[in-house]
Amino acid sequence: MQNYLEGLNEQQRIAVEHVNGPIMIVAGAGSGKTKVLTTRIAHLMKNGVDAFNILALTFTNKAAAEMKERVEKTLGNTDARNLYIGTFHSVFARILRGEATRLGYPSNFTIYDSDDAKSVIRGIVNEMNLDEKHYKPAFVYNRISAAKNSLIDPAAYLQDSSIQQEDSRTSRPRIGDIYAAYARRCFKNGAMDFDDLLFKMYALLTTFPEALAKYQSRFHYILIDEYQDTNLAQYAIIKMLGARNENICVVGDDAQSIYSFRGATVQNILQFQDDYDDVKVVKLEQNYRSTQTIINVANNVIGNNKHQIPKELWTNNATGDKIILARTMTDNDEGRFVADAIKEQQMRNHYANRDFAVLYRTNAQSRSFEESLRRMNIPYKLVGGTSFYQRKEVKDYLAYLRLVVNTQDEENLKRIINYPTRGIGKTSVERIMVKANELNITFWEVIENSVQTGVGSSNISNFVTMIKSFQTMLLKQNAYDVAFAVGKHTGLVQELYNDKSVEGLARYENVQELLNSIKEFTETPDEEGELRDKSLGSYLQQITLLTDADQNNDPNADVVKLCTIHAAKGLEYPCVFVVGMEENLFPSAMSLYDRESLEEERRLFYVAITRAKERLWITYANSRYRFGSLVQNDASRFIEEIPAAHLDRTFTGASNRPAAGGAGNMFNQPSFDKVPSLKKLADKLASANAAPPAHTPSANFVGDDITDMKPGMKVEHQKFGFGTIQTIEGGANNRIAAIDFGEGNGIKKIMLNYAKLRIVQ
Repeated sequence: MQNYLEGLNEQQRIAVEHVNGPIMIVAGAGSGKTKVLTTRIAHLMKNGVDAFNILALTFTNKAAAEMKERVEKTLGNTDARNLYIGTFHSVFARILRGEATRLGYPSNFTIYDSDDAKSVIRGIVNEMNLDEKHYKPAFVYNRISAAKNSLIDPAAYLQDSSIQQEDSRTSRPRIGDIYAAYARRCFKNGAMDFDDLLFKMYALLTTFPEALAKYQSRFHYILIDEYQDTNLAQYAIIKMLGARNENICVVGDDAQSIYSFRGATVQNILQFQDDYDDVKVVKLEQNYRSTQTIINVANNVIGNNKHQIPKELWTNNATGDKIILARTMTDNDEGRFVADAIKEQQMRNHYANRDFAVLYRTNAQSRSFEESLRRMNIPYKLVGGTSFYQRKEVKDYLAYLRLVVNTQDEENLKRIINYPTRGIGKTSVERIMVKANELNITFWEVIENSVQTGVGSSNISNFVTMIKSFQTMLLKQNAYDVAFAVGKHTGLVQELYNDKSVEGLARYENVQELLNSIKEFTETPDEEGELRDKSLGSYLQQITLLTDADQNNDPNADVVKLCTIHAAKGLEYPCVFVVGMEENLFPSAMSLYDRESLEEERRLFYVAITRAKERLWITYANSRYRFGSLVQNDASRFIEEIPAAHLDRTFTGASNRPAAGGAGNMFNQPSFDKVPSLKKLADKLASANAAPPAHTPSANFVGDDITDMKPGMKVEHQKFGFGTIQTIEGGANNRIAAIDFGEGNGIKKIMLNYAKLRIVQ
């Protein structure tokens, strides 16, 4: 057997060798907490503690498996197999199997996953004759889950005035009744849901003293990983199980408590010393992961939190480079900056793709980075998420837009004909399909002529009329105006807005980001300042080409990782980009007026910083589209908390490249090759409209002040040559001039803010 204490630093060794009594190990980021936890278990067993008397609780199956494997390897025997090591839910499920009859459940009770639970709730909602669109199963399930994790049963839920007021405020006063019916249904079915594994474990220990005594005698030593992430139910169960022996070891870092939206409370670790007498506190402050510069920045940022366990990370690692703080003009420029920086680092310092991670506050931010990485052929993978254009709500929205442009698109038509629900059910769709096959016509032709084809209904007629109304906009309105109308009049955006759950909010943010991308597409000129084709068809063609790449699902693939900071916790990378560091985005607008929420946002930033091992970039955009409007942003307040000496500031101005990344001709050029008659016409037009010789700018060419320009003036453009301003429209920040450049180039619409023009006369 190896000497398992070798390689431990002084504080780690103290944490391992403290056997009896409560101990709190405050494990800073990158300080080797897993090593300490597993070595401590090995030390207990080496000193005569029976494996059957040790309980170790984690939050992931991966962590539990790794812990057990390390203990086995350290001890060189198989005794570790007898340890109770697992997630809270898996360990409590194991206990409840043996105690189920006390609670009136069969020992082989079913465990419902979230889909099963939502299905039961959906049935109850329908039985109560409630509107499923209003009482969405996912929303109701989340409310019930939060109640159980706070140890609130159905009776207490119905009697709690604050809870009832909250449900009434959201116009869902019957959630308590649904909760009660759901609990009865699960009990009748001999089933527990995921949250019941905590809820029923608590009930077992509080209702049956003999059961509590049994497990207090069984578990002499209790170890809890990531204690800062525990909720009220987990806290209460641990408190009861450890009350007899008080040999409780908690390992965690209050500075990494970032899951309050799941019910976790940082108070559990902050008040641990108040829960027990003579608590041994060991701080693991030596960081083995990051450079000194990164550690110094992390310390400075988290030092601004008032409610914390004081500690100061330090490291023997190299000083490392300064943190690069990059300000860009727009969020698309931010995406391009990140992609360019990755390419540069790969060429200069020979990093692989897997060495990079891009971390953001919300999933909706992934779009600009996905697009930029794809344009530069940099493979990537989203960690714990779905690619932006593959998210259901985004695909639903795009299905509407594609149908408006092409009503023959049967797959997209079937996808959204009854979403949001409009009374065109599965049976109706099947009848339409049969009729289409019978008459050898398209799905759309059947419903467009629903009276003649015999599938008519007012719901189908209204749907057809709605789609046709959008089609009338195609020739006169740009892509954004059409898309906005589609979102509004189909009820799709309202449907998502009404879902106030965490998941619902994320879906709503995603469709808003889609609208933002369309808005930016319609307002961004090409490199010469000329306005692009702003039609919906052009936009859809662009993103179709952009999203055609398949994503690599190999976990060991050499790919850049994109993920939210929440999903990145526990991971580390040589190079990290923390992006979108703007007020109202990070910190979130919802956290600005509450100290506890703001401090959690700062902890989230701290987690992001400490994922980086060698190099760190922090980026933010001067402006980004939000809810269809271009919003000017202030840099995040957290940036001000970083000492200037640790920063290398840079600014990336607007590139003026088209949103398609410089491939505007490819995206805007229609494909004529498959239709001979159109190809001839295209060839004829191409030769008739051959580009004139390129203009050579005058020797004294200097762009003049655009505010002095007026209709009738003669101007010179660097590419199009000399022309006369016909009209000028728009406000101060988006003035558009129609300029006649003569026979060669004709009339061009130029955005004056982007194109340099010299006044000739």
